[in-house]
Amino acid sequence: MDKAAARLAVVCVDLLRERRGGVNGRRVVLLVGPGNNGGDALLAGARLRQRGVRVDALLVGKRAHGRGLAALTSAGGNVIDASTDVGFAQALSTLADAELVMDGIVGISGSSGLRAPAGALVEGIPVGAVVVAVDLPSGVDPDSGETPGPHVHADVTVSFGALKPCLLLPPAAHAAGRVVEVSVGIESGLPAQPVVRRLTSAGVAARWPVPGRSAHKYTRGVLGVVAGSDAYPGAAVLAVAGAVRAGVGIVRFVGPAGVTDHVLRAVPESVPGWGRVQAWLLGSGVESDPGQDEAIDRALDSGLPCVVDAGALAACVSRRAGGTRPVAANNLLLTPHAGELARMLELLGHRVTRAEVEARPLHHVLWLAGEADATVLLKGPTTLIADPQGVVSSQHDGPAWLATAGSGDVLAGIAGALMATGVEAMDAGAMAAHVHGRAGGRASSGGPIAAGDIATATPATVAEMLATFA
Repeated sequence: MDKAAARLAVVCVDLLRERRGGVNGRRVVLLVGPGNNGGDALLAGARLRQRGVRVDALLVGKRAHGRGLAALTSAGGNVIDASTDVGFAQALSTLADAELVMDGIVGISGSSGLRAPAGALVEGIPVGAVVVAVDLPSGVDPDSGETPGPHVHADVTVSFGALKPCLLLPPAAHAAGRVVEVSVGIESGLPAQPVVRRLTSAGVAARWPVPGRSAHKYTRGVLGVVAGSDAYPGAAVLAVAGAVRAGVGIVRFVGPAGVTDHVLRAVPESVPGWGRVQAWLLGSGVESDPGQDEAIDRALDSGLPCVVDAGALAACVSRRAGGTRPVAANNLLLTPHAGELARMLELLGHRVTRAEVEARPLHHVLWLAGEADATVLLKGPTTLIADPQGVVSSQHDGPAWLATAGSGDVLAGIAGALMATGVEAMDAGAMAAHVHGRAGGRASSGGPIAAGDIATATPATVAEMLATFA
């Protein structure tokens, strides 16, 4: 706890210097619950008090961590019992002047949604105050990342020992702000298997299929792509571009004549027509069309690895619900956004809305993975990838500018390229999401981007990642 408090205080000092220009005389308010997170906040507050910070602790329960309280009061900190009517009014008045608020209300044993008086105090945090959460933002569900009730929205979360699942799972992850992970000596006691994993650049680089000196275009993977329509030819162009720039050896494109012309003009390296492939990318920009539907069915019947996007999702899920499953779950990657995932569950007989998926994304991505017996990549600000066995990955690697038309087509192309080289669906989804996000960041440099910019930035992104890892 002393290690945690020391690092927590350092983070707060740095933020005060960055946001307020100094430390001495600044006003910090602690929101203190009865558990160890409240103790961490009190001990950190005592350290801040020794640096000349004015520290007020607002107690939201009938008790608080004894040693932490003693440390803060000995250092000259002020304590207000916000659980009484008089104390609550005084607490709100004190909170209004806060420059930094430290959230130590509840920790990993807490449930979702804050109750009185904590919820009202959180609502009273002044606009402009920097909010630092201790271990996790209070009020979010620690394990699922759901946020059904009042909760803290942090600018920075300082997490001790290991990242808590909610810091990687939306929507709670979006309430955590910047996450700082601090080692406090408890790592040896942690479970061997994570609830959720996230690949870093080193993890992606270690798995990336790098061609050997004797490689040729066929050994580097051949990806078949069934994509595009007269209404959405650009989706085919972007999917093919994403695959080519991710390093697949050959892309064979199957689509309407007009769409094929668009693809060949934009990506002359692609090859039109059927031929031997190692994997398929199906559905980006596809509308109902007899020729495209037949091509998708043929690809799904092949038993080869498949990335299934947009216009091919319904056919794939319906077939698997009916027992037609020639593609193994570890070689089948479905890539819906929240609305598409809701529609897939409706096809399986469940009444689900997009809003429900967005409120409980972990629950719904696991649900579809289990019912469809497939690996599912749920696109969003934080991308979740889940398989039928309950393994979950979470990737949040790019700027918000990635939310642009065609971005998902490029992502599907990158994932298809990886699966054509033999990467299984779970890793392919996480690796593609990471590179897609990093390429978006490279293309953006803080400003708007178009989907084609993401594809263009992909080779340099992969090169940088591999060079750093080497």
